[in-house]
Amino acid sequence: MELDWLELNGYRCYANLHFEPASGVNVLVGNNGAGKTSVLEAIAYLGLLRSFRGTPDESIVSIEAESAVLRGEFSIPSGSVRVEVEIPQEGRRAILLNGKRPKRNRDVLAQVPVVVFHPDDLAVVKRGPGLRRGYLDDLAAQLRPQAAADQQEYDRALRQRNALLRQEGRSADRTTLDAWDARVTEAGARVFVDRLRVLDALDGHLGEAYRLVGARGRLAWEYISNWGATAADDLAAAEVKLSNALAARRDRDLDQRTTTAGPHRDDPFLVVDGRPARTMASQGEQRTIAVSLKVGAYRVLAQERPTLPILLLDDVFSELDPRRARGVLDLFGGGQVFVTTARDDDVPVDGRRWVVEGGVVR
Repeated sequence: MELDWLELNGYRCYANLHFEPASGVNVLVGNNGAGKTSVLEAIAYLGLLRSFRGTPDESIVSIEAESAVLRGEFSIPSGSVRVEVEIPQEGRRAILLNGKRPKRNRDVLAQVPVVVFHPDDLAVVKRGPGLRRGYLDDLAAQLRPQAAADQQEYDRALRQRNALLRQEGRSADRTTLDAWDARVTEAGARVFVDRLRVLDALDGHLGEAYRLVGARGRLAWEYISNWGATAADDLAAAEVKLSNALAARRDRDLDQRTTTAGPHRDDPFLVVDGRPARTMASQGEQRTIAVSLKVGAYRVLAQERPTLPILLLDDVFSELDPRRARGVLDLFGGGQVFVTTARDDDVPVDGRRWVVEGGVVR
């Protein structure tokens, strides 16, 4: 897949932008705050329908504008895909896929695969399990758009169960609680199995990526569930175990007024030669692991999807020494790549150079 053109109106620092990138590598060079990352964010938004910076939609809209409009057309082997998003200062956004409103937002996820690496991704390695659950869930949604629906259903059911527990405590109606237990069980088991599919798809790719960026040792995932599920469980087994865990912990949940068992409490973590990467790996090793996670995701999507994903590298080379940077470059694999940098010399690769300054890309 390749981005043919991108148009931005009223989006962050871009009042009006028309950008036609090259095939292959595109290097966006500019000072900090020039808007380089915003271009990558816009490209990713057209595939993920969210900001990879975690920014609320309303914050994307320029102060001077009533709404932000993002448009892009992508080439695929069978033709082209056009995605348009209008984000108002207030109210609901509007999404068009090939000129029509998609029946489901996840239909866009099925069309535009993107992989993003930015410096904050180091937190996936260093911080708590929520970010690692997010990495697996995001990749699951790109591999199988139905997984996004599974996640949304689990989140809704979990919020409703927690609201009942929080408001009523031990006075909660048991019939209503049984109904939410069933919803949490069904959706939660699907989320868990979706994560197992991702881990299975990543197996091999992650270790190879870690070696190719110049690291030593064996990088792998380990997954701990607090409700008894294991990697050997299929969907039916996961449902039984989650249902049993919710029943066994009901008294605790009623006292604590929250749901204490389920995929939202699982702890997926990374190990290098059996050592927890979060606490035992050096800062340099953690950076290399973070890059390897994105390279692994890129390779999985390239293998599972009919077209190569677009690769977005936000200031990645400032985080790597030259040897590891060259290792990353070897993994581009011929797809379209966007790289941001404040120093052109930090990017040891041929490609089209673009200067970003004052809301202009030239």
